[in-house]
Amino acid sequence: MHDTGAGGTTADGEPMGVDPAFLSLERELAVFLRRARASSGELAREVHPDLEPAAYGLLVRLADAGAQRATDLAAFFGVGKATISRQLNALEKLGLVARAPDPHDGRAVLVRITDEGRNRFNRVRTARRARYARNLVSWDRAEVAELARLLHRLNAEQEGEEG
Repeated sequence: MHDTGAGGTTADGEPMGVDPAFLSLERELAVFLRRARASSGELAREVHPDLEPAAYGLLVRLADAGAQRATDLAAFFGVGKATISRQLNALEKLGLVARAPDPHDGRAVLVRITDEGRNRFNRVRTARRARYARNLVSWDRAEVAELARLLHRLNAEQEGEEG
């Protein structure tokens, strides 16, 4: 994190020798992520009162990427097969996803979002996008585009580190 190697902390508890710009970024990302986790829980409940927040991301992925194998979903999210299986079982019980044989590989099963799941998810996604637009109404379009570009770059570089 661009640490110059000096040890200790400053009077206000900040690490000595760390670039203040990176400390500021770390703080702002921490606030953003905390709010995103809370928002994910709210969005999940809007889709279905019994939907776990962690499973909301599965709906996002299935809505955006189409039918997937459970193993591919586990790899995408970086979690174990047991975790994905538990979340998919919960989504299936709620009628939000369904499983069907893979037409290209009879041994495999694909998970897809159901029509009910898609309708509920799209309703919540549309409302979320409207909230983003309201929250950023005072921003110039170029600022919004620049933030999107920078976040895309950060995400792409993070994926490069993981892969």
